[in-house]
Amino acid sequence: MRFILIPGLWLAADFWGPVTDLLRQAGHTVQPLTLPGLEASEADRSGLTLHDHLDSVLAAVDAHPEGAVVVGHSASATLAHLAADARPEAVTRTVMIGGMPATEGRPFLEGFPADGRDVPFPGWAGFEPADVRDLDEGARARLEAMMRPSPAGVLETPVAYRDPRRHDIPVTVICPEFSTADCREWLAAGFMPELAAGSDVELVDLDSGHWPQVTCPENLARLLAAAGSR
Repeated sequence: MRFILIPGLWLAADFWGPVTDLLRQAGHTVQPLTLPGLEASEADRSGLTLHDHLDSVLAAVDAHPEGAVVVGHSASATLAHLAADARPEAVTRTVMIGGMPATEGRPFLEGFPADGRDVPFPGWAGFEPADVRDLDEGARARLEAMMRPSPAGVLETPVAYRDPRRHDIPVTVICPEFSTADCREWLAAGFMPELAAGSDVELVDLDSGHWPQVTCPENLARLLAAAGSR
């Protein structure tokens, strides 16, 4: 199988390191992405929008038209869904880890304050206890060392979908800091209309916090391989 791995906010390709290695050792082709503006803390993020990030994902999809499993962590669940929307013939499955696709017309992500062109990491106090419950001091330090600001223009861009065939692409939602039971409640309450419209949505529990790539990469790699094989 071929996997395209999209990091969430503040992170780049190296964030996927152990998961990338484990999937490759299992014989899969894996491409972790560094999105525009995330190359380094001092990278130029001026003028970047969600369209630039989506173009980066689509370039990876288009490089191998035989198909790929597109994996989005956290906010990048929306990027994975947008890739399925733009390339329904080439995305064989999307996997969303600790996130779900934004609603049509809403900004890519709200709630994190911008500092000019940047949205810096807000610190651990800005997250719920369930998000960070498995991050000890060492894990937090490793994560912070990888982080750099995300482009404010990306988070502010309204999300637009165009092809209803996206709802026919199978989706696996890996639920780390929340449970599959939580996700079912949110679906029933109408909070996730894009997922609710899907014809094949699988929910999978993972006992971790919000960053399982750091705290339990073996379990996450196993779930990704299982999702891709369905």
